Amino acid sequence: MSKTVLILGGSFAGLHVAHALLKKSIRDVKVILVSKSTHFYWNLASVRAIIPGQIEDDDIFKPLEDALARYPAESWELVIGSATHADFDSKTVDIAVGDGTARTISYDQLVLATGARTHPDAPWKATGSYEQALATLHATSAKVKDAQHIVVAGAGGTGIEVAGELGYEYGKTKEIVLLCAGDKLANGHGIAEAAANELRKLDVTIRYDARAAEVRPSGNGTGKTDVVLAGGETITTDLYLPTTGQVPNTEYIPARFLSTDQRSATVLVDEYLRVSGARDVWACGDVVSQPRAGFFITQKQAASVARNVEAALAGLKPTVAKGPPVDIFACAVGRGRGVGRVNNSIRMPSLVVWLAKGRNLGIPMLKGYIDGSVA
Repeated sequence: MSKTVLILGGSFAGLHVAHALLKKSIRDVKVILVSKSTHFYWNLASVRAIIPGQIEDDDIFKPLEDALARYPAESWELVIGSATHADFDSKTVDIAVGDGTARTISYDQLVLATGARTHPDAPWKATGSYEQALATLHATSAKVKDAQHIVVAGAGGTGIEVAGELGYEYGKTKEIVLLCAGDKLANGHGIAEAAANELRKLDVTIRYDARAAEVRPSGNGTGKTDVVLAGGETITTDLYLPTTGQVPNTEYIPARFLSTDQRSATVLVDEYLRVSGARDVWACGDVVSQPRAGFFITQKQAASVARNVEAALAGLKPTVAKGPPVDIFACAVGRGRGVGRVNNSIRMPSLVVWLAKGRNLGIPMLKGYIDGSVA
């Protein structure tokens, strides 16, 4: 009797798990991949893609169908849609299909890899269809081109990289302001001082202890935006780019399987990345965000989940999930420099960060998610 592995999410974690299982050619097992988008999005490069003329759409968007077509047709199915409700007791998931219909899919093993979202008007994550992601990216790029004053809100990794790209391209001709809610960038991580120094070299103005409390259209009819800071000051800008507020896509999951943080309800998992209290359900990537959200962490989690799903299908016990051997936090700062730390202690030379990340923001690695070599 055939078994079904249902994977929710067609991004870094979900597609990785799909490749890992399909490459095994496990007998009588079908992998169903559910994705809101028809395309895989290399969103790590979105910070540079907002600069007009830097990155082509085809360089960072690839059809999921191309990734799966290398496997026997009977072993997989791609469903374009999104999960609306998961019932872990009956082992079913309700799907809102992209064509407007609804479908309920039964599973033997379920993988939750639906990722996270950011501000709906920001291109840092794909929050909907391929067409929506393209439209958001193009609209942002057009606004960047026209703006003379740009405010980037949020001084985490994404905020630092966005400000760096803008400063590298426009630091001499446009005013770029980075808002940092605290007194150090990156929540005080070891890269904070080096990142601030690199941004200043690119003529980026950093405002510390500056949290955006309200954002509203300017009342003068010029199309500008008023950014009201928590202290009461108002900054009027041509373009406001928020990079804060990453929210896990977990609304379809019953509350008892989620953390109690109302702003960021992540999935609760055990040491095997098995959902706590659920049977035959696993989770990886940004829906877990443990120890934090990150590309290399997601890769390791996806590999662990794939191994444990394979073991479960064979009636074997799971193995403890392993993270990366070291914790690397690195940010490209424009197209020429970068900052990074290993285990928040060992400084990475700027040239090393540039070679590893800043030169192309990892775009050559996208190939592995299409040809399957990532798994």
